[in-house]
Amino acid sequence: MSSFAPASKSSNDEAQKASSVTTYPIDIVKVPYKPDATVDDVICFKYYNEDEVIMGKPMKDWLRFSVCYWHTFRGTGADPFGFPTLKRLWDDGSDSIENAERRMRVAFDFMSKLGVKYWTFHDRDIAPEGATLDETNSNLDRLVELASELQDKTGIKLLWNTCNLFAHPRYSNGAATNADAHVVAYAAAQVKKGLEVGKKLGAENFVFWGGREGYHTLLNTNVREELDSLANFFKMAVAYKKKIGFTGPFLIEPKPKEPTKHQYDYDAMTVIAFLKTYNLDKDFKLNIEPNHTTLAGHGHEHDVVMASSYGMLGSVDSNTGSPDLGWDTDQFPMDVKNATFIMKTILDQGGLAPGGLNFDCKVRRESSDVADMLISHIGAMDCFAKALRVAAKIKQDGVLDKMKQERYASFGSGLGAKLKSGNATFEDCHEYIRQKGEPERRSGHQEKFETVLNRYLL
Repeated sequence: MSSFAPASKSSNDEAQKASSVTTYPIDIVKVPYKPDATVDDVICFKYYNEDEVIMGKPMKDWLRFSVCYWHTFRGTGADPFGFPTLKRLWDDGSDSIENAERRMRVAFDFMSKLGVKYWTFHDRDIAPEGATLDETNSNLDRLVELASELQDKTGIKLLWNTCNLFAHPRYSNGAATNADAHVVAYAAAQVKKGLEVGKKLGAENFVFWGGREGYHTLLNTNVREELDSLANFFKMAVAYKKKIGFTGPFLIEPKPKEPTKHQYDYDAMTVIAFLKTYNLDKDFKLNIEPNHTTLAGHGHEHDVVMASSYGMLGSVDSNTGSPDLGWDTDQFPMDVKNATFIMKTILDQGGLAPGGLNFDCKVRRESSDVADMLISHIGAMDCFAKALRVAAKIKQDGVLDKMKQERYASFGSGLGAKLKSGNATFEDCHEYIRQKGEPERRSGHQEKFETVLNRYLL
């Protein structure tokens, strides 16, 4: 039998059913705030009250929640060991423009009911790729027009967009770091269009994630040539951004591996070093995904703190993973302690704008009910709202900050002040030790810090 047989009656019926669904099928106008909600009442916010003022700003301005299009509206539940498990009433499974438009209408209805103010997408999430670049761009233009209309209608804004430079077979050996200049040129043409789309939709940032920018073996890889190529690619992007008047920051999203064995933007410090090496640090900041951070062997909050410490934290892809696993699970963040570390960092730097907390998360393949889409986002938003309240209390009380400052008090005067300012010499240190002798042993008080933190959390 030919594998190109016409669609069966059942598949045609599925397409007809999908065509009649234009809204997210949960019968609410907007998820309510119910601070007295019982533990099993989960179609409401218990902690997220968007207009409540915390430390001078409404919660919505501190949190700047965003829904990602790829997992939430393109995820199927498929994994390397199993077929798709998530059947959405509005999606007939085709790559038609009509299906893409219907999916987008449902997406904006979902985001409106959830009450988020931002969304994010890859170019290939929202529109199907065509046979040529021109056809692909034409498809994208049509969906961008619809997105613009829906943004105007709902007030939802584009936090950032990005280009999918990793899924198509042409990018199997990388995009900006490909050994074939033809492929690098195609990637540049795709990003050119992506920047034009971002400008049209008012994107507040533009993200680069180099999923294929790395290597599987050094036997066939010229590392320096590939990194030089990556830097030159970014410099072309900066030049075109300025040419068209796109004003949002560029953000690089670190990840150590997967799908490549080694990814060049391994972690926050690796990316910062790369940007400074190639004089790109004034044009880029970082979009940190904590699940990527733990894949690099760091703690959940590590890259957020490191990027913020150097003024390079631009946005956060708010998810989590299972540290006992060796891959990117993109789970919804439900751990208040981890979220508190993130929010304390954001409070300390005065906010995250124009970045935000983007839920780069997917429901588990076993979570197949359509309501799970909504409940997962509600739970994550409530987690961060509660964390914001805890972090604000920690910051306002100042107990932990004072304890930390006391650890470094010796750098406030005398030789310590000279060391901190960079004015001390080895000779100064040698003479100091001759006069003062052996240093007094001082405790780091880790358990005390942990106990104090738990007093806020429990």
